[in-house]
Amino acid sequence: MKAAVVGENGVEVREAPKPSPKPNEILIKVKAASLNRADLAVASGHAHGRVGGPGTIVGLECAGEVEAVGADVKDFKPGDRVMSSAAGGFAEYAVADWGRAHKIPANNMSYEQAACMPVAVQTMHNALVGAGRLKRPESVLIQGASSGVGLLGMQIAKFLGASIVMGTSTNDGRRARLKEFDCDLALDTRDPKWPDKVKEATGGKGVDLIVDQVSGGVMNQNMEAAAILGRIVNVGRLGGMKGEFNFDLHALKRIDYIGVTFRTRSPEEVRDIVKAARADLWPAIEAGKLSLPIDKTFPLAQAVEALAHMKANAHFGKIVLVV
Repeated sequence: MKAAVVGENGVEVREAPKPSPKPNEILIKVKAASLNRADLAVASGHAHGRVGGPGTIVGLECAGEVEAVGADVKDFKPGDRVMSSAAGGFAEYAVADWGRAHKIPANNMSYEQAACMPVAVQTMHNALVGAGRLKRPESVLIQGASSGVGLLGMQIAKFLGASIVMGTSTNDGRRARLKEFDCDLALDTRDPKWPDKVKEATGGKGVDLIVDQVSGGVMNQNMEAAAILGRIVNVGRLGGMKGEFNFDLHALKRIDYIGVTFRTRSPEEVRDIVKAARADLWPAIEAGKLSLPIDKTFPLAQAVEALAHMKANAHFGKIVLVV
């Protein structure tokens, strides 16, 4: 099969062995796969959780048709249209644990659209509900809101009853578009007074829940913007792995600071997270109320060009490979 494989000199699209599903896995004939920031690290030869290094097939999510199922799989059968987070998605075939997969809604959702959803759905539902304990009508701030995961996070927060949804972007054009995705207040973190704007929007209280994809230099400002007993969920480090931390402000506001990742979760934990997300969000996804824009599509043969397009950071929405 054709696949985007990490080689000694970067990613190359070449022949690779077709995978066989383990008892707990489904084999997907991939129709589309979408890019995520972590793919850039894997493409550069770095590890992401349990995957990485020469010979690794790039990709974290895909959509397609089930070709075969393992002996322990009961909820899927050959021919089902599915979307799933799946290591090695940039290929003609990929395997995924059955508990990571969703059946594509029968609402004319394309494979390209479906491929954009799995990682964002499980990441943001877990951050908002599982770790963040969101309750209506609390307020929410998404740091790095113009990413695909961020755009869906704002929609999920509003759908789940958040009274005010705020999002940040340092790009003027992208920030102007956040309102299209249920953002009530778009903020520029280059403005040192942005925490004051959050407090003004929340009647002086501060924001109840921050989902932070940036980290680095915004940590102390996050705590300034947070309410007493607020929660900050760290899901990404686009702004850097390290930064100053005001321990006194953290204690003064009694903030709950929570780190989350899927890299160290067991298959059982991931299955529970995916199941919870589906229970809360699938009616909205089936109704077309939660969706992501596609910035650009590339054929699988141009996976290297697609990765370069993501690295250039000039896109808005998801980048998709069509297989």
